[in-house]
Amino acid sequence: MWLTQQKIADLFGVQRPAITKHLKNIFETGELKEELVSSILEHTTQHGAIKGKTQESKTKYYNLDVVISVGYRVNSSQATAFRIWATERLKEYIIKGFTMDDERLKNPTNFFGKDYFEEQLARIRDIRSSERRFYQKRNTENTCAYRINCMKAISI
Repeated sequence: MWLTQQKIADLFGVQRPAITKHLKNIFETGELKEELVSSILEHTTQHGAIKGKTQESKTKYYNLDVVISVGYRVNSSQATAFRIWATERLKEYIIKGFTMDDERLKNPTNFFGKDYFEEQLARIRDIRSSERRFYQKRNTENTCAYRINCMKAISI
Protein backbone atom coordinates (compact mmCIF):
# COMPACT_ATOMS: atom_id res chain seq x y z
CA MET A 1 0.00 0.00 0.00
CA TRP A 2 1.46 3.33 -1.08
CA LEU A 3 -0.38 6.58 -0.38
CA THR A 4 0.26 10.29 -0.84
CA GLN A 5 0.08 12.68 2.10
CA GLN A 6 -3.37 13.76 0.91
CA LYS A 7 -4.64 10.16 0.76
CA ILE A 8 -3.27 9.52 4.28
CA ALA A 9 -5.05 12.68 5.46
CA ASP A 10 -8.29 11.49 3.82
CA LEU A 11 -7.91 8.05 5.41
CA PHE A 12 -7.65 9.50 8.92
CA GLY A 13 -10.07 12.40 8.37
CA VAL A 14 -7.61 15.26 8.90
CA GLN A 15 -6.03 18.00 6.80
CA ARG A 16 -2.76 17.48 4.94
CA PRO A 17 -0.71 19.87 7.18
CA ALA A 18 -1.35 17.54 10.14
CA ILE A 19 0.14 14.65 8.16
CA THR A 20 3.13 16.78 7.13
CA LYS A 21 3.76 17.69 10.79
CA HIS A 22 3.63 14.07 11.93
CA LEU A 23 5.83 12.86 9.06
CA LYS A 24 8.45 15.47 9.93
CA ASN A 25 8.47 14.24 13.54
CA ILE A 26 8.54 10.55 12.53
CA PHE A 27 11.60 11.12 10.35
CA GLU A 28 13.39 13.52 12.74
CA THR A 29 13.09 11.11 15.67
CA GLY A 30 14.39 8.21 13.58
CA GLU A 31 11.23 6.15 14.03
CA LEU A 32 11.36 5.52 10.29
CA LYS A 33 13.93 6.34 7.63
CA GLU A 34 12.34 8.47 4.93
CA GLU A 35 14.43 7.00 2.12
CA LEU A 36 13.21 3.48 3.00
CA VAL A 37 9.49 4.23 3.36
CA SER A 38 8.85 6.80 0.63
CA SER A 39 9.20 6.90 -3.12
CA ILE A 40 8.83 9.66 -5.67
CA LEU A 41 6.87 8.56 -8.71
CA GLU A 42 6.60 10.47 -11.96
CA HIS A 43 3.43 10.51 -13.97
CA THR A 44 2.03 12.43 -16.92
CA THR A 45 -0.78 14.91 -16.35
CA GLN A 46 -2.64 17.45 -18.46
CA HIS A 47 -0.89 20.80 -18.54
CA GLY A 48 -2.91 23.29 -16.51
CA ALA A 49 -2.46 26.29 -18.79
CA ILE A 50 -1.99 24.85 -22.29
CA LYS A 51 -4.83 22.76 -23.70
CA GLY A 52 -3.73 19.46 -25.25
CA LYS A 53 -0.26 19.61 -23.72
CA THR A 54 0.96 17.23 -21.04
CA GLN A 55 3.55 17.64 -18.34
CA GLU A 56 5.55 15.38 -16.06
CA SER A 57 4.58 15.54 -12.41
CA LYS A 58 6.43 14.08 -9.42
CA THR A 59 4.48 12.84 -6.40
CA LYS A 60 5.83 11.39 -3.16
CA TYR A 61 4.19 8.21 -1.90
CA TYR A 62 4.53 6.60 1.54
CA ASN A 63 4.30 2.91 2.41
CA LEU A 64 2.23 1.04 4.98
CA ASP A 65 4.83 1.57 7.75
CA VAL A 66 4.22 5.31 7.47
CA VAL A 67 0.43 4.94 7.45
CA ILE A 68 0.62 2.89 10.67
CA SER A 69 2.99 5.34 12.38
CA VAL A 70 0.85 8.31 11.42
CA GLY A 71 -2.27 6.47 12.60
CA TYR A 72 -0.79 6.30 16.09
CA ARG A 73 -0.18 10.07 16.16
CA VAL A 74 -3.17 11.69 14.48
CA ASN A 75 -6.08 12.93 16.58
CA SER A 76 -9.32 12.03 14.81
CA SER A 77 -12.16 9.56 15.22
CA GLN A 78 -10.85 7.51 12.28
CA ALA A 79 -7.38 7.37 13.83
CA THR A 80 -8.87 6.38 17.19
CA ALA A 81 -10.80 3.55 15.50
CA PHE A 82 -7.57 2.46 13.80
CA ARG A 83 -5.66 2.46 17.11
CA ILE A 84 -8.38 0.40 18.80
CA TRP A 85 -8.29 -2.13 15.95
CA ALA A 86 -4.47 -2.25 15.85
CA THR A 87 -4.19 -2.60 19.63
CA GLU A 88 -6.64 -5.52 19.59
CA ARG A 89 -4.52 -7.26 16.91
CA LEU A 90 -1.29 -6.58 18.80
CA LYS A 91 -2.75 -7.81 22.09
CA GLU A 92 -4.00 -11.00 20.43
CA TYR A 93 -0.55 -11.55 18.89
CA ILE A 94 1.22 -11.06 22.22
CA ILE A 95 -1.14 -13.40 24.08
CA LYS A 96 -1.66 -16.12 21.47
CA GLY A 97 1.40 -15.77 19.27
CA PHE A 98 -0.79 -15.16 16.21
CA THR A 99 -3.66 -13.05 14.97
CA MET A 100 -6.10 -13.79 12.17
CA ASP A 101 -8.45 -11.79 9.99
CA ASP A 102 -11.21 -14.40 9.90
CA GLU A 103 -13.38 -12.51 7.41
CA ARG A 104 -10.54 -12.03 4.93
CA LEU A 105 -9.67 -15.72 5.16
CA LYS A 106 -13.31 -16.73 4.62
CA ASN A 107 -13.83 -14.26 1.77
CA PRO A 108 -10.47 -13.36 0.20
CA THR A 109 -10.58 -10.25 -1.95
CA ASN A 110 -6.89 -10.31 -2.88
CA PHE A 111 -6.73 -6.66 -1.83
CA PHE A 112 -2.94 -6.76 -1.86
CA GLY A 113 -2.86 -8.85 -5.04
CA LYS A 114 -2.32 -12.18 -3.33
CA ASP A 115 -4.37 -14.80 -1.51
CA TYR A 116 -2.36 -15.54 1.63
CA PHE A 117 -4.41 -18.64 2.55
CA GLU A 118 -1.94 -21.07 0.91
CA GLU A 119 0.99 -19.39 2.66
CA GLN A 120 -0.83 -19.68 5.97
CA LEU A 121 -1.54 -23.37 5.39
CA ALA A 122 2.13 -24.00 4.57
CA ARG A 123 3.24 -22.25 7.74
CA ILE A 124 0.77 -24.24 9.85
CA ARG A 125 1.97 -27.50 8.28
CA ASP A 126 5.55 -26.53 9.11
CA ILE A 127 4.69 -25.79 12.73
CA ARG A 128 2.67 -28.98 13.16
CA SER A 129 5.40 -31.16 11.68
CA SER A 130 8.16 -29.85 13.87
CA GLU A 131 9.74 -32.51 16.08
CA ARG A 132 9.88 -30.14 19.00
CA ARG A 133 6.12 -29.74 19.02
CA PHE A 134 5.69 -33.52 18.77
CA TYR A 135 7.96 -34.18 21.73
CA GLN A 136 6.34 -31.45 23.82
CA LYS A 137 2.94 -33.01 23.24
CA ARG A 138 4.21 -36.52 23.97
CA ASN A 139 5.98 -35.37 27.13
CA THR A 140 2.78 -33.70 28.34
CA GLU A 141 0.77 -36.86 27.64
CA ASN A 142 3.31 -39.02 29.50
CA THR A 143 3.28 -36.67 32.48
CA CYS A 144 -0.53 -36.76 32.61
CA ALA A 145 -0.59 -40.56 32.33
CA TYR A 146 2.00 -40.87 35.11
CA ARG A 147 -0.03 -38.61 37.41
CA ILE A 148 -3.24 -40.55 36.70
CA ASN A 149 -1.51 -43.86 37.48
CA CYS A 150 -0.08 -42.42 40.70
CA MET A 151 -3.53 -41.21 41.76
CA LYS A 152 -4.99 -44.67 41.04
CA ALA A 153 -2.26 -46.36 43.11
CA ILE A 154 -2.86 -44.02 46.05
CA SER A 155 -6.63 -44.55 46.02
CA ILE A 156 -6.36 -48.38 46.04
